[in-house]
Amino acid sequence: MRVLVVFNHPYDRSFCAAIREAALEGLRAAGHDCDVVHLDEDAFDPVMRAKDLRAFVMAHENPQAALQLVDPLVADYGRRLEQAEHAVFIFPIWWELMPALMKGFVDKVIFPGIAYEQTDRRRSGMTTRLSKLRGVTVITTMNTPALIYRLLFGNAIGKALLLGTFWKIGVKNRKWISLTNVKSRTQEQRRIWLGEIENRMRLLA
Repeated sequence: MRVLVVFNHPYDRSFCAAIREAALEGLRAAGHDCDVVHLDEDAFDPVMRAKDLRAFVMAHENPQAALQLVDPLVADYGRRLEQAEHAVFIFPIWWELMPALMKGFVDKVIFPGIAYEQTDRRRSGMTTRLSKLRGVTVITTMNTPALIYRLLFGNAIGKALLLGTFWKIGVKNRKWISLTNVKSRTQEQRRIWLGEIENRMRLLA
């Protein structure tokens, strides 16, 4: 299976980086073909510029012309996402949300003409263009306790990314691995987590 891993963390000795390596080890051990997008190393521009918004408006009537306006890196990410049978997103949760680069990936790549088509003139309906994509796994780290994140902040990432993005465009298999209270965890607990992630990726089907 072809798996796209989208990673966002600026520090390559972070726990998120260890998670990325554990995930890749499990995926490769299972024989999956892994494609890694490292948003920080790519110097990805997450900002929606005027030309990006112009492309968004044009996409319903003229998707090919709209795609000519987007950054070449965005077009490349889009092609790689179109080839993926599963996508894994790995990032920290900062101030209850995803970092800017990951948000920019969602804004600029989960885009009409790339990830979905708008189905009516009011642009209220969507059909996925990601015909090969069977599922999405999101792996996050945060220091907020799980209960507080769920009750006080409403599981913001789960609602925004799994429901507000991938459910909307028709991806049915959506999983979230949420690692909480990370700063207070022992090295042993972190090793256990990494082993569990490696195993889950090894069993991905």
